[in-house]
Amino acid sequence: MAAKNKTAALQRRSVVKKILANRGDAAVVTGIGNAIHDVFAAGDDDRNMYLSGIMGGASMVAFGVALAQPKRRVIVITGDGELLAGIGSLATIGVERPKNLSIVVIDNQAYGATGNQQTHTARGVDLVGIAKASGFPRAQQIEQASELDGMIETIYAGDGPYLAVVKVSTKSGPRGDAPKDGTLLARRFRAAVAEDS
Repeated sequence: MAAKNKTAALQRRSVVKKILANRGDAAVVTGIGNAIHDVFAAGDDDRNMYLSGIMGGASMVAFGVALAQPKRRVIVITGDGELLAGIGSLATIGVERPKNLSIVVIDNQAYGATGNQQTHTARGVDLVGIAKASGFPRAQQIEQASELDGMIETIYAGDGPYLAVVKVSTKSGPRGDAPKDGTLLARRFRAAVAEDS
């Protein structure tokens, strides 16, 4: 059954653009699919790691970066389907508690890359509740534009790990031509993150 997130008024591209507008030296790791296009549309950067081939791996890749770079803010931009595929990552992150890691789930309640079939969040699975039960000191759901500024401040400041679930429309907008060469992306990301530290 195709999902329709009827209650969500927020648009994913504009939300991600606002999140990354003043990112400073933050490293960004994306989930697969629309998350790549969201981050790329906000501006390509050598400190963006686009994970186009790892369903469910974004949070754990970012967790490793956060441990290796404890003075740098590390942000995951991913979708609900991608996080659900690696839901156990929240338990590991919650136990280890990296203070510099923030996870933003762009939740359209659908698998956008395969036809907008419903994800579990469309049927009541509570990612915020799972994060809190896993030991995240801060986790929240965002549904209104008025809540974005407070969320963005929390993404970049204070102790993590932090998880925000942003409910968005299933409409995604046009896709850009994000880099797809995994070796190139990994090398430029590593060089940029190491150079800044």
